[in-house]
Amino acid sequence: MFNQNLCAFLIVYNAIFMKLHTIETGHFKLDGGAMFGVVPKTIWNKLNPSDDNNMISLAMRCLLIEDGNRLILIDNGMGNKQDDKFFGYYFLHGNATLEKSLNAVGFALSDVTDMVLTHLHFDHCGGSIKWNNDRTQYQTSFPNATYWIGEEHWNEALAPNPREKASFLKENTIPIQESGQLKLVKRGDSIYENMELRFSNGHTQSMMHPVIHYKGHKVFYLADMIPTQAHIPTPYVMGYDVRPLDTMEEKTATLTEAAADEKMILFFEHDPLNEACTVMQTEKGVRIKEQVLLCDL
Repeated sequence: MFNQNLCAFLIVYNAIFMKLHTIETGHFKLDGGAMFGVVPKTIWNKLNPSDDNNMISLAMRCLLIEDGNRLILIDNGMGNKQDDKFFGYYFLHGNATLEKSLNAVGFALSDVTDMVLTHLHFDHCGGSIKWNNDRTQYQTSFPNATYWIGEEHWNEALAPNPREKASFLKENTIPIQESGQLKLVKRGDSIYENMELRFSNGHTQSMMHPVIHYKGHKVFYLADMIPTQAHIPTPYVMGYDVRPLDTMEEKTATLTEAAADEKMILFFEHDPLNEACTVMQTEKGVRIKEQVLLCDL
């Protein structure tokens, strides 16, 4: 009984003194049609206007959990180690970088204790690895961190299907394994007492979604299930998803839960302007209720 009470006390203590930081790592561009699938451009272009090449700007927004004992980062953007040809495809832009954003809240790469990766597409995990000082080999960007990755997804990334092969880069995965810092996560595992892990399969096999319990709220890290607020309507599914019908079912379940739970906040990784929101049920389905900034909680 004493141990149970102590455990409950520690959970409450951490929930009070933990702090969430939004970490911006820059913007990049993808084809707007690919981002909205079957939705016509006449509709989606009003939500996220494209340039002359049909490309739209997207954020790479990550989340940092500070609890006094651990510093947990969820995803880390695409990094800066790729060549000019690569960035010519994806147009990395903006003033924000992973390091500058960490520095702005008082931390360095070496302070991160846990690197949680929702999945291994390059725009979510590219910051995991960087060049060494003389650019002769790769090294982990977070030398003191455990890298947490879903086991099912890790196996998928090492032997990718043809549809996703271009999104899984060996330089973002193999160096993590070789570093000895890799820790594979199974469904049902826990890596932090104020975080539950959920999984989805529509966008990619076994994408991991941390749900953080924070100041009485549940902050649901959506990753690519619902990349932006514009993707909240059920049919708005990316052309990149390997199982779009599964995505629709997973979105419906998540949004229905969020609309019924006034304390649930949806965190968007790719929305170019808005970091989070709450939702409500309407005659047209689940829609945005109000915008949320985590720093205001």
